[in-house]
Amino acid sequence: MATFHLFIIGDEILSGRRQDKHFAHMLETLKARGHKIAAAYYLPDDADVLAEAFKRSLNAGYQVISCGGIGATPDDHTRQAFANALGLPLSLHPEAAERITSRFAEAAYPYRIQMAYFPEGCQLIPNPVNQVAGCYFKSHYLLPGFPSMAWPMLDWILDEHYIDASPETTLSFIMLNAREGELIGKMQSFTQRYPNIAFSSLPSYGNSQHPEPHIEFSITAEATLAVEAMAYLKECLHTVSNIKK
Repeated sequence: MATFHLFIIGDEILSGRRQDKHFAHMLETLKARGHKIAAAYYLPDDADVLAEAFKRSLNAGYQVISCGGIGATPDDHTRQAFANALGLPLSLHPEAAERITSRFAEAAYPYRIQMAYFPEGCQLIPNPVNQVAGCYFKSHYLLPGFPSMAWPMLDWILDEHYIDASPETTLSFIMLNAREGELIGKMQSFTQRYPNIAFSSLPSYGNSQHPEPHIEFSITAEATLAVEAMAYLKECLHTVSNIKK
């Protein structure tokens, strides 16, 4: 299983002029392949903010999928920000340049060719839509903001660099008329026994499906372990009679 941090870049998303589609798709794609998203960040088209975000992720050793800001317009800062974070110059990548000139001929100059400049040492991520590549370096993958391009490029990354794992299983149950504060000690007993299992407690005052106050307990783990852990969680809570199947 691989764990990724997702950078979704663009003032248009933060201002509400465009709605993000990347998170939902990438979450579904990664989960289906047995991977997961550890965190997601919505970042502006600001070179300094982006450089700081990349510095933090590089220093932490994260695996990052970044979407947006690798074009050639004045509001595209991602390639330069990544180079600044790495302490490397941007340089013309010959293969990226060849793909752009093959696709656009004379129209590649003077602007489109700028998208062939990446931090020195980067490798290319092929773009099947228009041949304008993304790049990767130190487990950081820079993709365009267009979903039609970014999503097949994500598939290529996963096919080429990661091994699919068995998807984890999420199990849950509803405990009716429960008070979260009275059950914290029992929850702690569970998490102490299973510290590496994802656990959540979601209280509700009632909804259309369960009108009574209730808590939804969920765990996520490998399938066999999830079944074992769920049995122990129910035992900890002593709630068999209050569990809604």
